[in-house]
Amino acid sequence: MKKYIGIDIGGTKCAVIVGEYENDEIKIISRTAFDTDTNEEPTDIIEIFCEIISAEKDFEAIGISCGGPLDSKTGVVLCPPNLPKWINVPITEILSERFGVPVFLQNDANACALAEWKLGAGKGTRNMIFLTFGTGFGAGLILDGRLYVGTTDMAGEVGHIRLTDDGPEGYGKHGSAEGYCSGGGIRNIGRLHGLDKSAKELAQDARMGDEAALEIYRTSGKFLGRTLAVLADILNPECVVIGSVFARSEELLRPAMQQELEKEALIYTSRCLDVRPALLGDEIGDYAALMTAVYGVNL
Repeated sequence: MKKYIGIDIGGTKCAVIVGEYENDEIKIISRTAFDTDTNEEPTDIIEIFCEIISAEKDFEAIGISCGGPLDSKTGVVLCPPNLPKWINVPITEILSERFGVPVFLQNDANACALAEWKLGAGKGTRNMIFLTFGTGFGAGLILDGRLYVGTTDMAGEVGHIRLTDDGPEGYGKHGSAEGYCSGGGIRNIGRLHGLDKSAKELAQDARMGDEAALEIYRTSGKFLGRTLAVLADILNPECVVIGSVFARSEELLRPAMQQELEKEALIYTSRCLDVRPALLGDEIGDYAALMTAVYGVNL
């Protein structure tokens, strides 16, 4: 098996992961995580990555998963909102010069799409969409057996699609898909019903039979189905994999989602579409970073 390094950069935590890959199987050897200090200079954080990586030998490549916006082609982190000091940071160039191996960068949704496609719920498919459904609502697109990022790495920003003229706010837009289909979106739907609770708390209430909480999840599920219908009619995927809130609360979201999907999508796109919860769970960030390296080398 060949060794790869993954780096997962987040606004709260960062991690360096060492893993071995062969035949669509990854074995994680080690993981070193530390809290992200957003007041620290990017060069200082990158130096921590380098100190950790320096203990490793004979690895093929480094993969980096980071929130966007970024430029995956040039390997530059542009200006992620949760990393205010990371402005135009040429991270792949810095690490490649330091270690003499190829270095690849993807935004976190695309990196997670690669992980679920090769290792998780989308394994064996050629046309797959991964939806985050967590803090935000974004997509990674696998089209005809390749990751599709678009002209400026902005493909898959489905959370920005406006579904209603007015509604809960997400992605800076009222009535957006993220406003309905994210943890924060579910909380905002709850506020419209006079309940100020987290998505997790509302899920617990719904499972106890609370009608208001059930209706909140039905609303989120309905607009998830509407979003899926748009994606299905445009891209005609065989599979949509959905993470985070959907994976944890599928039974609360799926009935309304499925009803709206079948109502809104063309019959020949909805019939072939399999909607699945993500399989990689809390470790998806680790696998995503490693798969960014593996995919980059084998592209």
